[in-house]
Amino acid sequence: MTTDSSVLSTMPTAKRVALLNRDDRLFHVILAQQVQRETIDHLCKLAEMIRTVAETRQGVHFLRTLLSHKRAMLYFIQPSTRTFLSFASACQILGMPYDEVRNPSVSSEIKGETEDDTIRVLSQYFDLIIMRHPVEGFAETMAHELDALHLSIPIVNGGSGKDQHPTQALLDIYTLLRSFAEDSGPKGIPSFAHDRMAGKTIAFVGDLKRGRTVRSLVYLLGRYPGVRLRFVSPPELGLEHDIISYMKRNEMEYETASDLGEIIGDCDAVYMTRLQDEYDIKGESKSIDYDRFRLSADMAPQFKPNLAILHPLPRRNELDRALDTDPRARYWDQVKNGMWMRAAIIAYIFNADAAILDHFQSHYTY
Repeated sequence: MTTDSSVLSTMPTAKRVALLNRDDRLFHVILAQQVQRETIDHLCKLAEMIRTVAETRQGVHFLRTLLSHKRAMLYFIQPSTRTFLSFASACQILGMPYDEVRNPSVSSEIKGETEDDTIRVLSQYFDLIIMRHPVEGFAETMAHELDALHLSIPIVNGGSGKDQHPTQALLDIYTLLRSFAEDSGPKGIPSFAHDRMAGKTIAFVGDLKRGRTVRSLVYLLGRYPGVRLRFVSPPELGLEHDIISYMKRNEMEYETASDLGEIIGDCDAVYMTRLQDEYDIKGESKSIDYDRFRLSADMAPQFKPNLAILHPLPRRNELDRALDTDPRARYWDQVKNGMWMRAAIIAYIFNADAAILDHFQSHYTY
């Protein structure tokens, strides 16, 4: 018996999470709500260890032995450059061979095969499916279908329509924590276990209604008491009610604003997003004045000295290119951090995190 997306959407979140995890560990990585605070801390530390180990030839060789016996499928049928290459690089770091499907027209789907059957077939060839799909809930539905058919292999959600992008949210948390870290341990390992988010003000700007990265990141920030959120968007592109309800249930402090310039001086981080007009039905976004939701170099005198500027990319004119050389621009760090965080997620899924920790402790003072 399979579970379709309409049933999943009405299922309590706790039950959905329980079905996706195994023994209180992530098995499928589909929803940001699956990831507890302890797991976030663990993955951030693991990502930092992997990037440190990879600095030496011997470390690179060690990492490439970890998952050389596993194979990944990158099933990306929604356009992607950064996320695809980030996951591909993560697989390479861990020595994990991978193949890709990026265009259904070159698969048996052109012959009429359903996507469900395609995923079932792929589950017989590979040990992991990393999936980017335009339909909300498809990755979760397929995870349950494979489980029900006893064909289960881990599925990682690399972006699902307007709904979720959990690995982007994890790399965003990793970037924020690295930006906020006031001290580091040996080899520059930040102390992720200490709460660097408390008291920080983070602004989200742009198309918040259809931006899946914002949704997933808000879910993860709910694990950090004391963080203050500010949401700046056109009225037509404000947060969906489910995210607002989540923040209220978790007693998160948040406010809305209509002009970025009015709040930027109070922010410790600003998360810019582009207009997601690929989801327009009749070009309705064309009438929106986006100027008040643009971060420009002219605003720099208002910035806090340690402001962190993030953007999941790609960008348009909502983020001034004149800010690229500002040391507070963290979006290039986000790109690199994504590779290490995704390597950490894959290593964790296959229980290779213990081997990395043992190697790190035996070669570094920590």
